[in-house]
Amino acid sequence: MSSPASELVPAAKSVNQRKLEKRLRRLVGQAIEDYRMIEDGDRVMVCLSGGKDSYTLLDMLLSLKRSAPVSFELVAVNLDQKQPGFPAHVLPEYLRALGVPFHILEQDTYSVVKRVVPEGRTLCGLCSRLRRGILYRFARENGITKIALGHHRDDIIETFFLNLFHGGKLKAMPPKLLSDDGRCVVIRPLAYCSEQDIEKYSALRGHPIIPCNLCGSQSHLQRLAVKRMLREWAVRHPGRVENIFSALADVVPSHLLDRRLFDFSALVAADGD
Repeated sequence: MSSPASELVPAAKSVNQRKLEKRLRRLVGQAIEDYRMIEDGDRVMVCLSGGKDSYTLLDMLLSLKRSAPVSFELVAVNLDQKQPGFPAHVLPEYLRALGVPFHILEQDTYSVVKRVVPEGRTLCGLCSRLRRGILYRFARENGITKIALGHHRDDIIETFFLNLFHGGKLKAMPPKLLSDDGRCVVIRPLAYCSEQDIEKYSALRGHPIIPCNLCGSQSHLQRLAVKRMLREWAVRHPGRVENIFSALADVVPSHLLDRRLFDFSALVAADGD
């Protein structure tokens, strides 16, 4: 016979899940509103990788779709990159159970990346370019108006520091952008959500996670070093990561050095008369 304490465990998990879902849903809704990510009549392609972020993204958009003041469609799309051991049945079974329209695109980019990138070098750059090209082409050919990616707040901050440390640029990952050819609008509805919240939510939901055998297998990546730095700051200096994220949305061009953003040469002292 179970004890009263043990009977409370499932209920406690359910409460935690509801709280997390409510917070994530609020943050996603706020990001969509702030950056006008989704509009009436949009056909939104949710890029589903099988990771915690894209599963959470799909959950949040499905939840918002039921109560949103605008009408929009959702289509889940997965790119099967032919990684060895990839469980091809997982996503179709999951999406059919949810009743979500979906497409599985098959293209062997795994072999291309492994063949082209020298041993020990970062695989992410080429992998993401190939993946992006395939997904953009599908979007153009299938009437997709918005492409939703699962990048979250921590991804944005990590990208900022990677560009700062290794690229010499003050540049992050925008919540909404136009593709280089101007034909696709990419949105990141999880832009305000922390990775920690997403990890907890995904675990409580029991998402069928599919690990990545390309970038996910490289333990030496600079991004992982930045991630460790930020997690250490979060523990030792509560609020610092949140302040960094806030700063990315509160830029003062006149107090930086970029002459393209601010006309320093036009600054003159006022006449004292």
